[in-house]
Amino acid sequence: QVQLVESGGGLVQPGGSLRLSCAASGTDLSFTPMGWYRQAPGKQREMVAIIISDDRTNYSDSVKGRFTVSRDNAKNTVHLQMNSLKPEDTAVYYCYAAVIPSGYWGQGTQVTVSS
Repeated sequence: QVQLVESGGGLVQPGGSLRLSCAASGTDLSFTPMGWYRQAPGKQREMVAIIISDDRTNYSDSVKGRFTVSRDNAKNTVHLQMNSLKPEDTAVYYCYAAVIPSGYWGQGTQVTVSS
């Protein structure tokens, strides 16, 4: 059974930074596409960043240039470095592992950007 546990969320002022981590257990995810998604109140869940390898990443336009996704296969961990945070980045952030057939989600971590 695959388990994903996110950490690193919290309250930060606009312009600040946070680093989210997603620790996976239950299987080796080194060759599995991983992603970060977020869901703000009253909105649909949306893709933030996807990583297959360090040179194969994809970002939503809203975070491009501010967020960086990375992975540490030795630790079965994926990170999301978030810089220049804006109030509109406030959401619950979820980690996703594209394991066939249905994928796995973490429980989410709250990120609040407010002064």
